[in-house]
Amino acid sequence: MRGKKIVLGISGGIAAYKSAELARLLIKEGATVQVVMTAAAERFVAPLTFSTLTGRPVYRSLFTEPVQSSTVHIDLAREPDLILVAPATANLMGKAATGIADDLLSTVLLAVRLDECPVIFAPAMNTAMFQNPAVRDNLAQLRKRGFIIADPLSGELACGEVGEGRMAEPEQLLTLIKRTLAISDDYAGESVLVTAGPTRESLDPVRFFSNHSSGRMGYALALAARNRGAKVILVSGPTALNPPAGIEFYPVTTAREMYDIVLESFPAVDVVIKTAAVADFRPELAAEQKIKKKDELQLRLVRNPDILEELGARKNKQFLVGFAAETTDLLNYARAKMEQKNLDLMVANDVTQPGAGFNTETNIVQLLYRGGGVEALPLMSKDELSHQILDRIKEARRKIGGRE
Repeated sequence: MRGKKIVLGISGGIAAYKSAELARLLIKEGATVQVVMTAAAERFVAPLTFSTLTGRPVYRSLFTEPVQSSTVHIDLAREPDLILVAPATANLMGKAATGIADDLLSTVLLAVRLDECPVIFAPAMNTAMFQNPAVRDNLAQLRKRGFIIADPLSGELACGEVGEGRMAEPEQLLTLIKRTLAISDDYAGESVLVTAGPTRESLDPVRFFSNHSSGRMGYALALAARNRGAKVILVSGPTALNPPAGIEFYPVTTAREMYDIVLESFPAVDVVIKTAAVADFRPELAAEQKIKKKDELQLRLVRNPDILEELGARKNKQFLVGFAAETTDLLNYARAKMEQKNLDLMVANDVTQPGAGFNTETNIVQLLYRGGGVEALPLMSKDELSHQILDRIKEARRKIGGRE
């Protein structure tokens, strides 16, 4: 991390003591660390601790020393390679989600451009606070805008309760920072095609068939691959998500539109990850005018092209990854799909499990490998799961003689 500039924001929580260790690890890796503390954070750890560790003065206010510029908040938002807020309290994240800027740290977060400087929040709070709907809504809003959330751990909290809300450990945050900054660049020179989201098939000008896919898994994979140095092509059905900067993005609506873009791009890519929930059927004929209410309506459906099966038949050097979302008999259905479509890796999940499937920030999956191996992964954020999947792809390609 030599030469990397990191702004470490610290808000008021007992987990602030962990941030001292994190600062030490970043300095040891060669990074330059500038600490920004809220007034509440100073009640838990003295600024002197961080100025001693980093060799730099701690910024605490827009109006007091060591501030020497009226635009310090802009400088702190423009100069770093990455901003990490650890711990991130419910109050701080609420301000970031709603655009409130009433101190130095919240003002820096309002001024940052996420396409130039990634921002990571490491939440830390009581379980009841973390599970509060207002906090969950704020987290969802931050993710939607492109902020990265380092999901807290479950365990014993400072208050004595046991549950979700412990700040991620410094070593975990260091790994996430490295991945976000693509320091490993282990996918440099590789081209990765990701499909995401649902497709829509029109019934008439105002109605369509679709599914519950939010696209979060595919967008997380595209971002992770980009951060690890890959050239990324993202082909996405309609979602509420913003595509990551620095990728080729193709928005589509129907299965046939996705088919055309994917097949056109396929010969030039090394890895394909098909997370999109593509409609299997479409109406044979879409009505030109809105269908009026009748006592009975009969529809004739026809099959859409099977993109994944077509890729399996055409693949040459490509490593092909599929996703199977099931509600029963997960492994048997996933294995059959893997063999039928000539896949190299299958990511299977039971969407009836809490924390898995569509419209969640987390997932629980099992990985099926060529040759019959199965690996179960625990509940984790889709951001972290994306890196786990990329790690497994890299290792599997190495084993079968592909390029690392």
